[in-house]
This record gives sequence, structure tokens and C-alpha cells, in this order.
Amino acid sequence: MQKLAEGVHAFHSQYFATHRALFRRLAERGQHPETLFITCSDSRVVPNLITSTEPGELFIVRNVGNIVPDVTLPGGTAAAIEYAVEYLCVENVIICGHTDCGAIEAALKPEMLERMPLVKKWLAQTERLRAIVAERYGHLEGPEKFVATVEENVLVQLENLRAFPFVAKRMEKGELKISGWVFQIATGDVFEYDPAVGQFAPIGRPSIKPLAPVSAR
Repeated sequence: MQKLAEGVHAFHSQYFATHRALFRRLAERGQHPETLFITCSDSRVVPNLITSTEPGELFIVRNVGNIVPDVTLPGGTAAAIEYAVEYLCVENVIICGHTDCGAIEAALKPEMLERMPLVKKWLAQTERLRAIVAERYGHLEGPEKFVATVEENVLVQLENLRAFPFVAKRMEKGELKISGWVFQIATGDVFEYDPAVGQFAPIGRPSIKPLAPVSAR
């Protein structure tokens, strides 16, 4: 806690001191983010750091496994998506998975969750993901299978997102764009799903080797 307290004081005397106008504007005018960023609760994934964005630019939703629940399941994530799309009128939604994800490991090895009933119940939503991986990637092992599962999880969540009527409506009008990303923790690289080629490709860095290809949804 001492480290956090010191961090608060450092923030106020350094960053806040040089961005007073920004915070005053945010306080007076409210928030008007352009992007809803849905990602994992993992402490190593820091959306504003990854995207070099300022306070007020991202509306962030975090949960275990960057899951978008089925449209029939109400909850905090669904409520945040509705708020961002319907009230804040964001123009983009990004679902960002990441390498070395504990939720994905648990999806592949559900026996890990026997002592965590709440996490087990939440990740029960990845049942479909397990079926997809078993069907399409049974020939893979180790890191390759793990990466494929991370990617497929992002694609499943994009499908779940499109199932929300208010999301589909704004997409049909051309008012909303949705994207799937994977953040590679060890290298800091970000890969985006390209539906034209059916794989995740590096954002703005064509020299980076693409992650393993996945089937088009």
C-alpha cells in the first residue's frame, strides 16, 4: 500500500500538475471516448499504455478472459457495452486478448478451476471455445495451440458482441467498427484480425511475423 500511496502523490505532483487543463476539461464536459476497449483483467495488460492514449479517450471494460457474455446473460460487462454503445456512442469497439493468459490456460485445462468456483462459473462461457479448438487445432501442441486458442477466443467474443441488437444496428448503419486484437506481452507487439486473410497481422509493422493463422469466422 505504501508504494501505491507514494504513486498517488507522484501522479498529482507530476502528471496531473502538467495536465491540469485536460482534467478540468474532463470534469466540466464529461467523457466522450471514441473507443470501447474490452480486455482481460491481467495486470500486465495496460490499455492506455499500449495505445498511448490519454484519460478520457478509452472506455475500458476488463474481466477474466476478455469475455463478452451471451446476449441473454445480464451483468456488468453487458451493461458497460450497452452504456458505451448506446449512451456514449463510441465509434469503435476493440476486444483485446493477450499471450500467456491464465483464463485461456484454464479453458484448455478446466481441472485447474476446481478450487475457484466463481472463476469456473464465469469461464463456463468458454465451452464453445474448447469445442472449436478441439475440432480445428487438435493437431497442435504447446505454444502453437495456446496462441491459436487466444486468437479464437477473441473471434468468439467478436461474434458474441455482434449478437447484441444495438451493436448490430449501429454496425449496419456504418456508425460502429469492431476489431479483434492480441497483445504479445513479451515483445509489446499488437496483432489485429484481418477478415480478408483470416489471420491476425501486426498493426503497422509488416516486418513482424504474423501469429498463427485462424479460420475465418
